[in-house]
Amino acid sequence: MPADDSGLDPLAVERLAERAQRFVLEGELPSLQIALARHGQVAVARTFGRATTCTGSLEATNDTLYQGFSTTKALMASAIWLLVQERRVDVADRVARWIPEFAANAKHSVLVEHLLTHTAGFPFAPFRPLDWEDRTYRLQQFADWHLDWEPGSRFTYHAASSMWVVAEIIERCTQTDFRDFVRTRILDPLQLGDFHLGLAADLENRVADFTWVGDARTDEQIANDTVRPPDNDAPEDKVADLYNSHEYHAVGVPGGGGIMTASDLALFYQGLLHGGSSGGSCGGDRIWSEPTLSWARRVRTGDLIDPMTRKAANRGLGIVVAGDDDRFYRGFAESNSPGAFGHLGMGGQVGWADPATGLSFAFLTDGHDRNTLRGGMRALSMSQRAVACAA
Repeated sequence: MPADDSGLDPLAVERLAERAQRFVLEGELPSLQIALARHGQVAVARTFGRATTCTGSLEATNDTLYQGFSTTKALMASAIWLLVQERRVDVADRVARWIPEFAANAKHSVLVEHLLTHTAGFPFAPFRPLDWEDRTYRLQQFADWHLDWEPGSRFTYHAASSMWVVAEIIERCTQTDFRDFVRTRILDPLQLGDFHLGLAADLENRVADFTWVGDARTDEQIANDTVRPPDNDAPEDKVADLYNSHEYHAVGVPGGGGIMTASDLALFYQGLLHGGSSGGSCGGDRIWSEPTLSWARRVRTGDLIDPMTRKAANRGLGIVVAGDDDRFYRGFAESNSPGAFGHLGMGGQVGWADPATGLSFAFLTDGHDRNTLRGGMRALSMSQRAVACAA
């Protein structure tokens, strides 16, 4: 769909594209991809730079696949919304109802809702992604985890831990591999053939490699940061080797293993705006009812503060809601409406939708800044320009 047919401002679209291209031309990022969608269709899709894949360096295109990292959490959460809508799961269920092994070490009070709102109390619980297929290891890890606080009493971002449990609940409830459930019940009905959770080996040549860029924050910058994102202490080469391996891509890490194009991420958010109905979204039958979508977007974290930003967490079920004047700290542009919702991903990835304008936006890159704050600010600057396209 051309930008003018979608009601977007063509000059604002060009300003967005020009800013994206400058990140590549000025050497900040090796490649990136942006997409705007509205009325259930992609209105703008642009890709800039060169990407390294398993077959070597090549010009990135709109068909290049990128690792979306924690943008994946919205997809996993939407699978739980569907199970709640079908009255198969309740977010007030104790996790131990579905995974009895999980109750060990006094974790019997953890609810499904806590997993989705990052209030479960085990944000740093360890889990080796490549061992997911080892069921004995998986269940032993769940049993061994312990709580750092009473579930529901605090917010701290659970970067990976809680979504492993969500995946297990989906499998116990549906008797289906969580990746297959997401594909057959969400991605296929939305016609998102370039959104993958568990990548097939024959698609590896389309995936842009994870690449470190930029300098790490100095001690002085860390001391003066208003926002204090966590730094990755693992050796850089080990991180890159893991994230660029087919074994990792194939697992479909539920907290951060989605691989996609920006177009398909933007279209996924169109589905979350319209329910996936043929009358104004991405095609196919309605997946989520309007009451389900409204319920899922309701903020559940109350006055709980995000220790990284020192602002209200403002979390719905697996998504971040823009909310009040502090929406900037949650990765949203100041001109996003309070009802905008979405999720950031490591390295500056972002996907969001805004009910006020019907616009959804995705920004993906293979360049992961050693300065995590700078990567987030880069994504925010793109969101600010994206919102202006709907004016």
